[in-house]
Amino acid sequence: MKHPKKIKVGISIGDLNGIGSEIVLKTFDDSRMLDFCTPVIFASTKIITFLKKKYKLAINFQGIDSAEHAIDGKVNIVNVWKESVTINFGEEDSKVGEYAFKSLEAATEALKKDEIDALVTAPINKHTIQSDKFNFPGHTDYLAKELQGESLMFMITDTLKVGLLTDHVALKDIANVITPELIKKKIAIIQHTLRQDFRIQKPKIAVLGINPHSGDNGVIGKEDEEILKPTLNEIRENGELVFGPFSADSFFGSKNYKNFDAVIASYHDQGLIPFKTLSFGQGVNFTAGLSKVRTSPDHGTAFEIAGTNSANINSFKEAVFKAIDIYKCRKEYKKLTKNPLKKQSKKI
Repeated sequence: MKHPKKIKVGISIGDLNGIGSEIVLKTFDDSRMLDFCTPVIFASTKIITFLKKKYKLAINFQGIDSAEHAIDGKVNIVNVWKESVTINFGEEDSKVGEYAFKSLEAATEALKKDEIDALVTAPINKHTIQSDKFNFPGHTDYLAKELQGESLMFMITDTLKVGLLTDHVALKDIANVITPELIKKKIAIIQHTLRQDFRIQKPKIAVLGINPHSGDNGVIGKEDEEILKPTLNEIRENGELVFGPFSADSFFGSKNYKNFDAVIASYHDQGLIPFKTLSFGQGVNFTAGLSKVRTSPDHGTAFEIAGTNSANINSFKEAVFKAIDIYKCRKEYKKLTKNPLKKQSKKI
């Protein structure tokens, strides 16, 4: 019997001066991971050989010229470049940032061409990666442009899912950015992804307030009363299970989040601080709203421990598993919605 091909998981190597390469290679140093997917790492065999020795790993890999030539049961390295790269762990280096972008660009192109099934990105340094080709706050905005979707940062574990109305927006600008149109758009993205990617048919969503205590009826800012509450009421009138706004300071400590399938925070730290506190390094950053699946660990380059052989791989490994699960769920969803059962005519 011919076995189906395993899901090809493409991996961008991230900033080589950070912990990205360590967590990638340590994850696939465990050969059991090859039972779940076929990893395709976008870097170079030369740099991977150096890192293998650096971290004293037994990982076996093979170099390939294109992701379409990846072989199941092997760790595949697409040679995006062939020259040597100087690594200085823990240092910001715009030259290293160029290679982080080369890896991401090649992986994204392979994703667009269906040469890989899903993408897992190792952490980049948002400063050193900036260039004429990459002028974005981070991965999410770049992928939204390349994949032509309405992206949303969605932090996930098995028991907690947190989306954001605004992500990389300065605190002073948040109140002006949040509009009824934005609220409706972001909630619609989360509703769709919960149905498509997590098999939740009737999602129940909580929305956190913009101001402390959700504005205290307009005493602490009027945005909750004038923008957020009327918009949520309008969405509820269409039959959607959307609740709030809830006061953010007590929502997670009271464990109220356990009553919902997802939580939507108004801004970055309002959602990510409690998420990362509760997820204990098991969290995954999933970019919802795109035509392709992309996940990443819930942490950055961690320059302070780069090169010390002490990075925790749990979040990256979980990002790989979540990419596989979401890809399978989405494939099943598309199959079910593309071929609805036709009503049978009554026999006479």
